[in-house]
Amino acid sequence: MSAVLANPAEMIAHGAPRVIHNDEELEVYTDALFQLTALENPSSSEVEAIELLTLLVERYEEEHYSVPQADPVSIVRFLIEQQHLTQRDLIPQFGSESAVSMFMTGQRNLTLEQVRKLSTRFKLPIDVFIPKASVPRSPRGLAKGRSRSR
Repeated sequence: MSAVLANPAEMIAHGAPRVIHNDEELEVYTDALFQLTALENPSSSEVEAIELLTLLVERYEEEHYSVPQADPVSIVRFLIEQQHLTQRDLIPQFGSESAVSMFMTGQRNLTLEQVRKLSTRFKLPIDVFIPKASVPRSPRGLAKGRSRSR
């Protein structure tokens, strides 16, 4: 074991960052992270602390506040509702009213150009409008390319 991690329990006892277990700890770590990222010229140890705190905060948030994946149609419906829009308001992004309608009813997928335009309009990352591919799971206990004999 390296000298740096010779006694991790002692490091934690002296205040080294630890796994976040509740929202109160999350708030403390987030505040510390905010202060560190506000520094104009952080030292190398401050940069390391930023990386470590970011990992700890992200881990806790993914476990406790993860946002479920949504399909592009659901996302666009949500945005329309939240911004009090109509489907007609999206004609500039889709090209025609029928294109908007076909997308909203699931008859047509978004084109790359429509994805770009929606991303720009709603100021969201492009990948929000790209459907996530589902990976088929192989049956339990079967190795790839093999079948189970009876």
